[in-house]
Amino acid sequence: MTSAADMLKPSEAAVVARVALRDVNRVIDEHILPEEFFSLDDGRRVAATACALIAFYFDSAKRLTSEERLFAIREAGSRLYRWRAWALASLIEEDWTVRDEFITIDLAPFVRRTKERMERLAAAREIVVSDPDVLGGTPVVRGTRVPVYDVAASVAAGLPADRILAAYPSLDADKIELAAIYAEANPARGRPRARDEPLSGATIVTERQVPRRRKAG
Repeated sequence: MTSAADMLKPSEAAVVARVALRDVNRVIDEHILPEEFFSLDDGRRVAATACALIAFYFDSAKRLTSEERLFAIREAGSRLYRWRAWALASLIEEDWTVRDEFITIDLAPFVRRTKERMERLAAAREIVVSDPDVLGGTPVVRGTRVPVYDVAASVAAGLPADRILAAYPSLDADKIELAAIYAEANPARGRPRARDEPLSGATIVTERQVPRRRKAG
């Protein structure tokens, strides 16, 4: 079994594999992913190296049949399983082609992208800190008082990078991207926190409060 240190939460695996969270759950529930690549003990966990297989399964759906994709996963998975997350750098040097009669499938691009995305996830984890003495423990970008989920919400809303940088001058483009990656890999629980102040450059149209309409009994 893969060690706990090499396992990702489903939301993290979705970010690394660049698929929807429901797709990660699907490969587990439908046994698309070999059992050695995930754990159901104390919550679902997915091996970091399995993200290459998950990405391949969904990205190649328009070109390969389900049977062909499952064959490639079984063949490559038997070799991929012996690697650990910390060995992803060495993984890209391996030959990841699988052959079945007249079909040849190369999983190397998916392994390479998994390595790159794991590095970005690791960098995102590194820049985020949570200190009870800073904004009550709200996750912030290291060295600042900028809430990570506020930055990520701006990115998700499609705000231009220059506007986000103007609102948070202590950040740079790379930290904004990493904040978005972290928030996607670690979804905030509960309702989003109300913003006390509008983003820099925003215009207040009215401050009139509209009473909430009650439902008819």
